[in-house]
Amino acid sequence: MKRDERQQAIMDLLVAQGEVELDRLALHFDVSKMTIHRDLDELESAGLLRKVRGGATIQSGNQFESDYRFRERQGAEVKSSIANAALDLIEPGMTVMINDGSMAAVLGQKTVAKRPLTVITNNAAVIDTLRGEVGITMIALGGVYSAKFNAYLGKVTEDALAGLRADIAFISSPAVSGLEVFHMDDSVMRAKRAMMAQATTRCLLVNHTRFGQAALHKLATLSEFEHIITDRSPGPEACAALSHAGIVLTISNTQEADI
Repeated sequence: MKRDERQQAIMDLLVAQGEVELDRLALHFDVSKMTIHRDLDELESAGLLRKVRGGATIQSGNQFESDYRFRERQGAEVKSSIANAALDLIEPGMTVMINDGSMAAVLGQKTVAKRPLTVITNNAAVIDTLRGEVGITMIALGGVYSAKFNAYLGKVTEDALAGLRADIAFISSPAVSGLEVFHMDDSVMRAKRAMMAQATTRCLLVNHTRFGQAALHKLATLSEFEHIITDRSPGPEACAALSHAGIVLTISNTQEADI
């Protein structure tokens, strides 16, 4: 097996399992441990995995976002709950921006219930879902395609967004610390910021488990969003900080709470 084929097979195993062990990979591919080390080093350098003691993982960390193919399999109920709450903010006739991510992809699927709509997105899953739907005017943002994020990113994406305007932008994030929102990847962060800049209303979508976590790049402050939707209360410490700052959360599986 050629190196590229082996590395793709390693990624397929990671998507399926979440973690792999170096020894088992060497046996599976019938190569030396040093060869697997080199493969994992190259994949880590490309931002596709994290090396850990004795192997590698695709699970998200503070400085690492996992592959889209892995994320789309996780937390279906939570994503659907948050997307349903976000859908309440959309009215027929609106122009809506939807960013990258597996949670945003679920929202994209649900927007057909609110047509006619104009949807602006760099999310390849949303583009695939909505491009043939009657009543949906699709504006698909170009750019450099990232398989890891299943999205189009970079200067072309940002330049396209600068010439557009939307009623509302839905922005997802893997990390909220204190009153600030973060992302691990610079190009993803810039695309999200470009959407925020061109929307009249901004809505943050975030899993409650992502509160209390930071990442490399600051995306925004919570006060920049008119709506913040999560699936459950993020815990006493986070709630106290949000309450002190006057930040209101919408809890998707119950009701809006001033916490």
